[in-house]
Amino acid sequence: SSSVPLVESFTRAAKMVRMSVLADALKTLNNAEKAGKRQVLIRPCSKVIVKYLQVMQKHGYVGEFEIIDDHRGGKVVVELIGRINKCGVISPRFDLTLGSIEQWTSNLLPSRQFGFVVMTTSLGIMDHEEARRKSTGGKILGFFY
Repeated sequence: SSSVPLVESFTRAAKMVRMSVLADALKTLNNAEKAGKRQVLIRPCSKVIVKYLQVMQKHGYVGEFEIIDDHRGGKVVVELIGRINKCGVISPRFDLTLGSIEQWTSNLLPSRQFGFVVMTTSLGIMDHEEARRKSTGGKILGFFY
């Protein structure tokens, strides 16, 4: 008779439940930028994160990034160029009408000169200026400046 202790199966460490993958990614970006790192590994990776990074890249806030497919959650390695002061996620994803974009940007961003509110629209994920140009509303994802 083999006597395997019952306790053994319950001693695994409790893992924090990841609520929002995007929030996690942006927090990781923020922390790495504050610590002055040259590059940062974000995992897991999602389509939303990639689109968000593309918006940031377009405005020159991050450098190149490389998506690593590991047949699990996926990873992204992002080159940092020291431009990000802060990036964050807005949860829940509030509705952004064309008229309310102005209000949100003034609440979230430090100045009218720089910074972007990222939103998801029926035309894809874009910043608030592009949404205004295409005159479309949507839901707010987050911001960076």
